[in-house]
Amino acid sequence: MTAAVREPGRFVTGTALFREESWGTVEDVRPIGVFDSGIGGLTVAAAISRELPNEQIYYFGDTARCPYGDRDPEEVVQYSIQVLDFLYEQGVKMLVVACNTATAAALPILVERYDVPVLGVIQPGARAATTISGHGKIGVIGTAVTVRSGAYEWAVKEVDNSADVISLACPAFVPLVERGDLQGPEVESIVRESLETLVAQSVDTLILGCTHYPLLQDTIQLVMGSRVRLISSAEETAREVRLRLAAAGELNTSNFHP
Repeated sequence: MTAAVREPGRFVTGTALFREESWGTVEDVRPIGVFDSGIGGLTVAAAISRELPNEQIYYFGDTARCPYGDRDPEEVVQYSIQVLDFLYEQGVKMLVVACNTATAAALPILVERYDVPVLGVIQPGARAATTISGHGKIGVIGTAVTVRSGAYEWAVKEVDNSADVISLACPAFVPLVERGDLQGPEVESIVRESLETLVAQSVDTLILGCTHYPLLQDTIQLVMGSRVRLISSAEETAREVRLRLAAAGELNTSNFHP
């Protein structure tokens, strides 16, 4: 970044804004950039907003090229870089890849590309699942790219190597959400057919490994049964955002927005 330029009441670094309060503290009022392939990442943006109500969020949903789940990983990397380059140019203080497919395919590349923190949604969800699971039998549902990558198995076993992880691609779910079909007999039938394998495996915890899936949470819970704990990566990622910003001293604790 360029050198900071002093202006009355704030520091300007490119488009990055810092506000100096009267008692001498500096509020980092730069926005947080959140990206997904479509509308599913709004679940993450909403969770961040609840966790950090003073923060400004810039959201980019790539609905023109959604879904990412059936694309080649190289395409996903290319699209992710294009979107995150745009968000980075807006002067964000953090980039959140609120898309499991993009996290699985591109996160290491994205982390190296930018000089602000880049967070994905896989590791926070995996950590929560290992904490909650009573018997270490953890199911993961996601897009084909996410499941083929093995990213969740790796993340879960990094925390608990004894965990039994059963992954299942559910390609029908994202189109349902993008169309706004969230409940009803037809939706329940599709969800029941898609999850038949996991129901038979008797998992005790199920990671919703796509940020679209929490919008189908009620139907998924109905099909899986009340004893199965559902893990939304959205809430866990929001907590990770708060912890990372707090550790870096970059929280906006005021109600000021530029």
